[in-house]
Amino acid sequence: MGLFSAFNINASGLTAERYRMDIISENVANANTTRTADGSPYRRKVVSFEEKSERNMSSFSHVFGKAIHDHAFMETTGTGVRVSGVYHDYVTEMNMAYDPSHPDADENGYVTYPNVNIITEMTNMIDASRAYEANSTAFNASKAMAQRGLEIGQ
Repeated sequence: MGLFSAFNINASGLTAERYRMDIISENVANANTTRTADGSPYRRKVVSFEEKSERNMSSFSHVFGKAIHDHAFMETTGTGVRVSGVYHDYVTEMNMAYDPSHPDADENGYVTYPNVNIITEMTNMIDASRAYEANSTAFNASKAMAQRGLEIGQ
């Protein structure tokens, strides 16, 4: 694995976790939104990740590198992570509360609130924050190794 590959992998993790924290923040901010632009209550969003794939998978260098890794080193290296999508949570049920005076109450007096659970969102935020910190620490370690290598070469 090259020096800049480590930087790219860590940077992709930082970017993905930052985006995940943005979506979690959006969920928390809309925890009481009973009417969106389309008239329905806000629905919780979930981020999913996948391995970042290389752009040119059929190049000679890719095929040659894969052959070397498969037969000689038996080592795998990743290329990073990317956000594969942001999905609405249709598994968790919406929250219903009795409030006949609310403008969005149905004919029975119940208001449909978003399926956002603040405890779940805060737990996910802590998880994303720790993953961000881990990527930041790995990036700084890679940077320190690179700097030490340059100092040795002087």
